[in-house]
Amino acid sequence: MGERDARAVRVLETIAGLSPRYGGPSYSVPRLSAALAAAGLEVSLLAVADAGAAASQGKQQGYCDIRSKWDFAGIPGLRALRWSSGFRSSVQQLARAHDVLHDHGLWLMPNLWAARAASAVNIPLVVSPRGMLSKAALRFSATKKRLMWYGAQGSLLRQAACLHATSTAEYEEIRHLGLSNPVAIIANGIDLPRELAEHDGSKEHYVLSLGRLHPKKGLDRLIRAWASIEASSGGWRLRVVGPSERGYGEELGALAANLGCSKVSIEGEVSGADKWQTYREASLFVLPTRNENFGLSVAEALSCGVPAIATRNAPWQGLLSEGCGWWIDDDWQQLAQTLTAAMALSDSERRTMGRRGREWMAHAFAWPAIAQKMAEVYGWLAHAQERPDCVRID
Repeated sequence: MGERDARAVRVLETIAGLSPRYGGPSYSVPRLSAALAAAGLEVSLLAVADAGAAASQGKQQGYCDIRSKWDFAGIPGLRALRWSSGFRSSVQQLARAHDVLHDHGLWLMPNLWAARAASAVNIPLVVSPRGMLSKAALRFSATKKRLMWYGAQGSLLRQAACLHATSTAEYEEIRHLGLSNPVAIIANGIDLPRELAEHDGSKEHYVLSLGRLHPKKGLDRLIRAWASIEASSGGWRLRVVGPSERGYGEELGALAANLGCSKVSIEGEVSGADKWQTYREASLFVLPTRNENFGLSVAEALSCGVPAIATRNAPWQGLLSEGCGWWIDDDWQQLAQTLTAAMALSDSERRTMGRRGREWMAHAFAWPAIAQKMAEVYGWLAHAQERPDCVRID
């Protein structure tokens, strides 16, 4: 084994932005970087800073965190593409000092620049579409995505040494588009909070949906389902919590009012300790999504000991096999029936389901195991090590 093969893989993780309003990757990408660093890899994470923030560089949990200034945020067309000249020059320079470049996301200029930088210095490129190749996702801003696909995104994606899917469902979406690259199927990881949800009957019960307020999340159907059962819901209420995109939160509020709902609250973003407290105080979690490559919020709820309901548009069939929730058809009437059944359970029954969910998260989604699988993929690509079992080439 040569000197190059003997040392740790040097990996550059790239993403267009890390604001919580961009959803799950704002958590999972930095956390993956930290877990990889803890496993002994040399890791740098490059992202575009939020509008108005200066370029910065520092050490975060063992990896180098680099933020490039979003210098064209005030120009609408370039803002939509998240254009950052700082990111473009940084990724070109940093790629030379790394063995693998792993880009997260699609459809933005930083994603194109990252792919081109990897090609320019001839290092393997890994791309995580992060759910952006699903049929539902492709329908949003369809014209822009079609132009980018034929202009650059498609050809760059086909050149990737490996694609990363967080579920078998996402793997199938990749193959459906005719992409024949090797695909590593590796779930996102989750950090387990110390405290579990506990309800003794004296606390108010609420159903929680937490995450981006975006049309693809199916929250309009959740509101309709709730409206049909609110009169018989007893002391329960529904909380829809998260950052609103393009006024969707206001649309949901108007829908709830039009349907006569009096026990529905549409709330803004929560983060940090407040987010985890919101999970722990919930009696039931719901993700009524139209499409999801993973669904981090389900994992977060289960890690807090809260049973969950998810549609079959998210890869959470384990809710059934692990006995910690419900995996249902994409239908608001079935959602209403499931909510009614779940709310009718005793606190003790829901706690038992929640504890099963937490145990599942602990043994199947712990970050050290996830990082080890990803490190094996990098080692295979950079140092010609044995192809990992998680990589499919069919």
